[in-house]
Amino acid sequence: MDNVLITGASSGVGKELAVYLSENYNVILNGRDIKRLEDTRQKCKNDAYIWQYDLSKIETLSNELTDWLIDHGLKISFFVHCAGVMKMVPLRSVDDSILKETFYTNVFSPELIIKVLSSRKINDRCLKSVVFVSSNISNRGASAFSTYGSSKAALDGLMRNLSVELAPNVRVNSVLPGGMITEMTKDIFSDNEKTQEIEKNYPLGIGTPEDIAPVIEFLLSDKSGWMTGQQIVVDGGRTIDITERSR
Repeated sequence: MDNVLITGASSGVGKELAVYLSENYNVILNGRDIKRLEDTRQKCKNDAYIWQYDLSKIETLSNELTDWLIDHGLKISFFVHCAGVMKMVPLRSVDDSILKETFYTNVFSPELIIKVLSSRKINDRCLKSVVFVSSNISNRGASAFSTYGSSKAALDGLMRNLSVELAPNVRVNSVLPGGMITEMTKDIFSDNEKTQEIEKNYPLGIGTPEDIAPVIEFLLSDKSGWMTGQQIVVDGGRTIDITERSR
């Protein structure tokens, strides 16, 4: 059974995806919180391993992942980058610490991970497919999202370039979700009145991680074998709806 590495597997999309994919894959769970990772592992169906690591620590990431793979004798066939830092910060409050944490986790860490996993010496070139969990804000804009939104745009830029560089051996695609109720966004949706206003912009309603897990599985599988370098939008119709509404 193939192994899939899932970052951000301790909560939200990563956790739900790990449990979903564990039906047909062995999963390697990455995150910072060991208790949450253990909880995810308990819910998985097949073999599940834990690689506890803070992806913002990019200086030692490559060596740590390399050593972990060697110690466990594992080869990775698939990689899904779900980990992400999302902070709503207006430009006047942006500082270097926010920029570093966001870009290190959202953009730099997946590139370093793929560098390790595409190494013949370390991973025997077993890597077949990569999926980045991006955001529909990657191609749009919103107030207080300059850091997060630009990091997702950078992530999709990385996806496009790696899809060319790593072809034909590795396919790289992105899934761009819209608003979903997750651990990361629960504060946004805690206000019922605000939630109702948001829902007006989603023809199919606000999503959940279960709505994108099958799409990610499709992109990992041979069923999408002629797809690479693509942004797949899964947002309940949010970005296609241009209906004018009174405010």
